Amino acid sequence: MALRPLEDWLAHLVDPEGTGDKDFLDPPGEPALIRADSVSWRVFKNPLAVYVGGVAAVLLQLAEPRVGAGVWQYTSFRERPMQRVQRTAHAALLTVYGPRSRAEAMIAGVARMHSRVRGTAPGGRAFRADDPELLEWVHATACFGFLQAYHAYVQPLSPEERDRFHAESAPVAGLYGATSAPESEAALAALFERMAVHLERSDVVFEFLAIVRRMPLLPLPLRPLQGILATAAIELVPAPIRERIALAGQPLPAWQRALVRAAGRASDRTVLRTHPAVQGCRRLGLPDDFLYARR
Repeated sequence: MALRPLEDWLAHLVDPEGTGDKDFLDPPGEPALIRADSVSWRVFKNPLAVYVGGVAAVLLQLAEPRVGAGVWQYTSFRERPMQRVQRTAHAALLTVYGPRSRAEAMIAGVARMHSRVRGTAPGGRAFRADDPELLEWVHATACFGFLQAYHAYVQPLSPEERDRFHAESAPVAGLYGATSAPESEAALAALFERMAVHLERSDVVFEFLAIVRRMPLLPLPLRPLQGILATAAIELVPAPIRERIALAGQPLPAWQRALVRAAGRASDRTVLRTHPAVQGCRRLGLPDDFLYARR
């Protein structure tokens, strides 16, 4: 019973329409795009890693002017940030834990939407949302954020596990249109080095951070943690990129970093029946604690 408030909060966050049973539990036995014994299933089960890693990823994405212009001009994040976060969280978790047929249909819908988005970034550079280069950047930064958040604040992962994480997601990236997604840490580092010259300081990045700090995302008793988690996300951004995009600031005090890590480890052991990870396990006939008991 003590977990019920957290389960209700999570259910509303990732499933505001109340379709979780359909999206993650049915049809019974249908595999996901990524195997249940993958590193990806371990990482995405952790709410703190997904939240902190997601913020870090968006900071990197918005620093690319074409991506930043596309997000700010063609999405509802500025006006309805909670709804945007809910849709994004649902899509990300459906990609990992949902049945293959439902995930593929959702991804195809996203690809169709991207194909209609065209615009001009600050400085006059034209962009389209289905540009493979931009899709690769969005995918790679998302992988970086989620993996780095889990590694830094939940449980260290070996180099082999980190490479596996990237390789697991590369075929999924192809479905979205990212035709050359990094499949290893070395490939990711090369991409970051190649893209760094395109990144720049943007008011959009700082507006995003301000929204993240004040939006009513966490349950009320935990809401003061949002500022700490936002700073934890900033610390994940590689230092040369932070300097390039003027994302400097005070680092987390030691006690706050310890608090984030303690919360990350605790959430990695907490089985929430409403989490898509648990529902995905149930669909495959696995025990609820399958991902939580694995070490």
